[in-house]
Amino acid sequence: MLRAPAIPGPLRPPMALHAEITREIRNGPKGPRVAAFFDLDRTLLAGFSAVTIFRDRLLSGKMSPREFMALTLSSVSFSTGQTGFSGLIAATAGILRGVSEQALEEFGQQAFENQLAADIYPESRALVDAHKAMGHTVAIVSSATRYQAEPLARDMEIPHVLCTLLEVEDGAFTGETIKPLCYGEGKQKVAERLAREIGIDLEQSYFYTDSDEDLPLLENVGNPRPLNPNRRLAAIASSRGWPVRRFTSRGRPGLSDVIRTGLAMGAVGTSLAAGLPAWILNGSRRQAVNVTMSTWGELGTALTGIDLHTSGEHHLWSHRPAVFIFNHQSEIDVLLLCKMLRRDVVGIAKQEARYNPIFGPVFEFAGTVFLDRFNHTKAVAALEPAVDALRSGLSIVISPEGTRSPTPRLGRFKKGAFHIAMQAGVPLVPIVFRNALDALPKHANIVRPATIEAVVLAPIPTDGWTRENMDERIAAVRDQFENVLRDHD
Repeated sequence: MLRAPAIPGPLRPPMALHAEITREIRNGPKGPRVAAFFDLDRTLLAGFSAVTIFRDRLLSGKMSPREFMALTLSSVSFSTGQTGFSGLIAATAGILRGVSEQALEEFGQQAFENQLAADIYPESRALVDAHKAMGHTVAIVSSATRYQAEPLARDMEIPHVLCTLLEVEDGAFTGETIKPLCYGEGKQKVAERLAREIGIDLEQSYFYTDSDEDLPLLENVGNPRPLNPNRRLAAIASSRGWPVRRFTSRGRPGLSDVIRTGLAMGAVGTSLAAGLPAWILNGSRRQAVNVTMSTWGELGTALTGIDLHTSGEHHLWSHRPAVFIFNHQSEIDVLLLCKMLRRDVVGIAKQEARYNPIFGPVFEFAGTVFLDRFNHTKAVAALEPAVDALRSGLSIVISPEGTRSPTPRLGRFKKGAFHIAMQAGVPLVPIVFRNALDALPKHANIVRPATIEAVVLAPIPTDGWTRENMDERIAAVRDQFENVLRDHD
């Protein structure tokens, strides 16, 4: 049985990335009697979750023209003040009459994976993690339905979801709602009910929200915390001395973010140009690739405003050649790995990356090994050049997850990386990215400035690995990744 090596130092303390916004939590009282209530839209995530689900149902063809018109009219009526929230929810419930609850659950999960996960504010995630680390009771309290809130709650391990409920019979919506609605005073009532049931002290508790409509609950907790407040709530907070925070890490990117991203992409060409003289003068394509990698790693991170903090950096050089394995959170991982590994490395990527108009030619130039994920026979055959590269002295970098995750959660590890290391007789070197999603979440195109933490663990020798013990050994390696990610929470 492999034992997880000690994590190399010096490591930054947990939640150090957002220490300023979590300081009051970490310096306050501990225990479940303290609650942290979070609104959903524009508080935990940017934008409005209902819009995303509405759009997905429309684009999937599951929404009839009648439903589309009815929802549009009721939304316009609510936004112009002609209809109250109860009228909006009643109209929505009526439109859903007869629709399968399972269908809406599936749409909610799909919307989360395709968009909403990328809309979670990193700072809000840090707040939730800080409260959980202090043993506080954490709850979402939102006027949204559970089909919008529960996928996020599952991902962030928030145990309580207090939200607007729609009546269901025999697996289908009846067209009615369940009172009280979780809106305005309704939020206060459901929060008070939870407090009575599990012994929460509201005077010590927190409520994070963006809307003045939540004033009843804000006034009923000891720590009201307006977050991205609307104009009226901002004015109320100012008059009462409530601390206000605004997050801009999600939502519409600023012009500077667009310019930074464009410059970083343009730096690919600059980096190639820097490497070409080595090829022309020395006849060494490998030297050209090394110069290109290191140049783009430095230029790209500087231009995008990424501050990469690496712990255990010496493990990147102590045992080469090696198979470097990393958790694949973001497309920015490629840039981070260029900055960290710098030279004598060959990447392994999915076949689709070959056709990327910007990076495809660069990957080809760098000697990347492309895998067809949907053809096992071709994938196995494609691993042979990777083994040959290792035997020639080059290292390999590959994600055992095989694809990016929309959240920081670690995916299932596939066996390809481990087979390569075994066949070549080289060690595995784990690289754990803690928060690459902060800079570029899945499905996003614009990089945001961020401080990213990477932890490089001690090399893991593969001599003694066999097909019989491989599953156990892979599980032990995956546990090391989980331990580092858990220490960050």
